[in-house]
Amino acid sequence: MNGRSKGQFLLCNFQQIRTIVKVRLKWVKNRSLDHIIDVQTDLKAACLLKDAIARSSTGYLTSKSLENTQKLLGITVPTLRFIRRFPTLFHEFPHPKWPSLACFELTHVAKLLRQQEMKVFDECQTDLVERLCRLLMMSKSQMIPLQSIHPLKWDFGLPDDFDKNLVKRFPDHLQIVKGTSGLACLKLVQWREEFAVSELQKSNEKRGLESDNGADGRSAYKYREFKRGKSALEFPMSFPRGYGAQKKVKAWMEEFQKLPYISPYEDSRRIDPNSELMEKRVVGVLHEFLSLTIYKKTKRNYLRSLREELILPHRFTRLFTRYPGIFYLSLKCKTTTVALREGYRRGRLVERHPVARHRDKFHHVMRTGLVYRCKGIEVLPLLDSLIDEAEEDKVEGQSDEEEIETSDECYEAGTSEVESASDED
Repeated sequence: MNGRSKGQFLLCNFQQIRTIVKVRLKWVKNRSLDHIIDVQTDLKAACLLKDAIARSSTGYLTSKSLENTQKLLGITVPTLRFIRRFPTLFHEFPHPKWPSLACFELTHVAKLLRQQEMKVFDECQTDLVERLCRLLMMSKSQMIPLQSIHPLKWDFGLPDDFDKNLVKRFPDHLQIVKGTSGLACLKLVQWREEFAVSELQKSNEKRGLESDNGADGRSAYKYREFKRGKSALEFPMSFPRGYGAQKKVKAWMEEFQKLPYISPYEDSRRIDPNSELMEKRVVGVLHEFLSLTIYKKTKRNYLRSLREELILPHRFTRLFTRYPGIFYLSLKCKTTTVALREGYRRGRLVERHPVARHRDKFHHVMRTGLVYRCKGIEVLPLLDSLIDEAEEDKVEGQSDEEEIETSDECYEAGTSEVESASDED
């Protein structure tokens, strides 16, 4: 018996009916999260170009080959204009045979950063494999098509060739198989009970242990009660300014938090799909998925491509606007991104994964040109401390300022711009 058969005792004694009063909420714009998404769009595009050049047999890409890549890269300007913005990373030169054809190769600094990136991937491979295993364990068949996982490489911090090297290095965890539809799929080799603990459970247990050692034992008591099946596990919530004081919202969230917590690694087939309990289970799956990403965010369409595998309802994206204390929905960069609010504090990630830290270094070189030409190769080892200092300076003057968009009301029966964006096919 695996972890999917556990937790069914919660369902036998719980009356699965809709009793929670719905509350009309307005969409609230978070400037700091929007800014992070904006910055990372450029960083991701630059890293994708870096990987494409590294994969090229010639060691460079021509301007012609970059012509139709703007949408693929997710940027709002033509690719040629974009790549020319960053001479610290991409060196432009004329083609050996056709001088009028521009070519782009990695600069010496970009190559050094890529070598460092490979070392970071090697050091983190056990953690990255665990994240993939947990994603597969949440799926109904412990198997997901590779075409749905490849877009998630950036969000999960995976190397470009994860489907070859990681699978080869961890054959007792992962394997590539042919699915029923004929597509190549990544499959979990064996259910691992040690992985079947959600991030919400881990964080509550950690807070409980910390409280056990401190003066306030409330968190420890609540987690012990949850372990005994006597209380529900609560989601951390950070409401936009003004929401927390609204009595209706407060009452709604209190009722929601009292519902039993169903781990995303447990079998949910016996839950009424139209019940509030199923809604909380879906919130838990989305919370866990975003927790597994290194930036605690992803694009809405990436989640939509996994809807069937993760057993999500057809209009699950409405939950992002229905629970603004847990999720934030952004419309920056002509796409829809969903972020986990608890993953950020004062405009920065609460926990920075080693892969994210290295990408910060890459972005610092993009932004400042600090080590352009031969001038500062020796400065590369100092980038970590320089980035930390820059982040601290930014945090001191940063606030999670949010603007209430009065024209964008988000409600299950509403038709606001944000909700329409989260529901569009």
